[in-house]
Amino acid sequence: MPNDLDHRPLFLDRDAAAKELIEILPINLFEIDDIIVIAISEGGVYFADKISNALKSDMDILLTEQIVAPNNHELAIAIVSETEEMVMNKALIESFEIDIDYVYSEANRKYEETVLSYVYRYRKSIPMRSLAKKHVILVDESIESGLTMSVAIKSMIEMEVKSIYIAAPVLDYSVYDNLLSLCDGLFCPHRIRDYISIEYYYENLEKLEFEYLEKIIAEHGISDYKRKI
Repeated sequence: MPNDLDHRPLFLDRDAAAKELIEILPINLFEIDDIIVIAISEGGVYFADKISNALKSDMDILLTEQIVAPNNHELAIAIVSETEEMVMNKALIESFEIDIDYVYSEANRKYEETVLSYVYRYRKSIPMRSLAKKHVILVDESIESGLTMSVAIKSMIEMEVKSIYIAAPVLDYSVYDNLLSLCDGLFCPHRIRDYISIEYYYENLEKLEFEYLEKIIAEHGISDYKRKI
């Protein structure tokens, strides 16, 4: 366990983290017309914006929601995406003897009540564009359990993308090998053992307000009714 007395944040702020992440990306590999950067969280939107600008590529978002344990609303046991794909943490579900019917029921409820509301809020109810035969880079601000990234990968496979890459400034080392086996490349400058929380690794981690995210989304035409989907 890290000693707080010796603790030094990895990054000053998101901007510093984005610069460090972009530095390790093989830009030449991604200089192709059919590359799309996909944010998979609100924090991921910040990094996806920076990466897509660096690559001069399109950007989109994949919206997801956690399913939490019935007796612990801080414990995520599954994730459902806007494509209706779901990934479960079977070890946690079995450990806490959670009824699998509860997980499926909650996934359906979260999709109907929460995910679709996100689609309306962030994209004015416009579904994701077709990603068939596209190369995608899935971006998040950190990867801890790997659940959100796993459901994003599953969603991309169902959308018949050509290749999948992952980019994040920091991740828990315990999920690295598994994620790498599911994608075509994983780019992360910091792989942390005994991952604590994202706030621990930033000196300054400001809350991203909806107005800021809305501005980025508008700049990339994600919520434009006239864009081709």
